[in-house]
Amino acid sequence: MRRFSQLAIPYAVWVALMILLPMLLILLYAFTTQGNDIVNFSFTLDHFIRFFTDQDFLLILWRSLVIAFKTTIICVLLGYPIAYFIARSSDKVRNILVLVITLPMWINMLVRTYAWIGILSDGGILQNILSFLGFGEPELLYTEGAVLLGMVYNFLPFMILQVNTSLCKMDKSLLEASADLGANRFQTFWRVTFPLSLSGVISGITLVFLPAGSSFFIPKLLGGGQFFLIGNVIENQFITVGEWNFGSAISMIMAVVMMLCMFLIRRVDERNSGRGRRRRRA
Repeated sequence: MRRFSQLAIPYAVWVALMILLPMLLILLYAFTTQGNDIVNFSFTLDHFIRFFTDQDFLLILWRSLVIAFKTTIICVLLGYPIAYFIARSSDKVRNILVLVITLPMWINMLVRTYAWIGILSDGGILQNILSFLGFGEPELLYTEGAVLLGMVYNFLPFMILQVNTSLCKMDKSLLEASADLGANRFQTFWRVTFPLSLSGVISGITLVFLPAGSSFFIPKLLGGGQFFLIGNVIENQFITVGEWNFGSAISMIMAVVMMLCMFLIRRVDERNSGRGRRRRRA
């Protein structure tokens, strides 16, 4: 046991340096401002007051949460049927389909997003196809739809893999018992399969909603600066403006919002798990 504790020391040091230290620095910058020659830092809440009293920042925060919500809903609607089809396939086909789903993830997300610029740009592949079909030449790039498309494309595999894992782990005897009791396929899906797979859906929602709400390079590349989200504001404060204190305060606000969302998602998951256990006992 003592030797195991000694082996854990490098991991504890790594966590402290790579996770805790940056968070502490952000926390320090968020609640301080530049002082004078005697006192380097002074405590203040002005950065938070500035954020919550500026309607533009609140509007950007609301827009970011709405985009994250839309992305999550689209990923659920697209990801669940795909995951269900993969889970119902044979082992050989399932392995191939999972490989196809994960294959784009081997490429850097930034590179994949750059590829969509060529597809959605004026005179690009998609615009030429729509023009050939008689839909004219609509503006595709630098729109909300382009940002949504980029987020769904990048985060959809996380939803599919989580739901697929949940469906594959499901006890098949429950489906057989439902069929023996006279339930049709829809009733079996709605009363057995879907409730038991909700844990995977909730895990997928977490993996999609959180990064979508704080993403900055997808709206920057596909929104072209015309579609500003909270991640772009934080990046702008750190890199362009140089106001690290205000940028850290926005980061802390976003972290609190995301933790609240995770707490609500976890409560829903726990409530669903409790209902599932009561049903199995009944």
